[in-house]
Amino acid sequence: MTRVLVVDDEPQILRALRVNLAARQYEVAVAPDGGTALRQAADWHPDLVILDLGLPDLDGVEVIQGLRGWTSIPIIVLSGRADSTDKVDALDAGADDYVTKPFSIDELLARVRAVTRRTGQHGEENATVQVGEHVVDLADKTISGGVRLTPTEWHFLEILLRNPGKLISQRQLLTEVWGETYLKETHYLRQYMAQLRRKLERDPAHPDHLLTEPGMGYRFQP
Repeated sequence: MTRVLVVDDEPQILRALRVNLAARQYEVAVAPDGGTALRQAADWHPDLVILDLGLPDLDGVEVIQGLRGWTSIPIIVLSGRADSTDKVDALDAGADDYVTKPFSIDELLARVRAVTRRTGQHGEENATVQVGEHVVDLADKTISGGVRLTPTEWHFLEILLRNPGKLISQRQLLTEVWGETYLKETHYLRQYMAQLRRKLERDPAHPDHLLTEPGMGYRFQP
């Protein structure tokens, strides 16, 4: 069953979409703000996100950027902002489609079907990643050699492994893993990176794969 996360601060829209999607055999979760959406996406791993831009805590474009830091799942923006600049910003950030409010439920459902057909097979690409002597299966959340990770360690590692060679900023990691209110807690990143290195690197003091870019962020080097 396809999982859909609906993010909107209007309760009536959340209710309407939950009912209509569930009636068509989608599994639905809802979030009223951006921070909740990012945490729920990390924990629940939806197959599709329907996202309003005008959220009470984060702008929707920031949520798109946060999601794109670790996942390629389809994102459909559902917004009252009809200006072309808003559309371009959302699409440039990584949205797959843009529907303007007020909207027809039939049109939205057609967009959902179209975007899931287009991107349906992408989510599990490169689900198995080699990290030194270990094979990490991102789909099953297992690591060869009996290595075990906490949920937070998994989330941190998955963001890096799904973006091989790409510098992931401290801000992006803190927002994705802990939320917008933790942007100053950079010591969390150092602590969890040290834990991952102890578990996955041959020589944690001289890592080959889980790298720090001082003052900027972290990178997975295959």
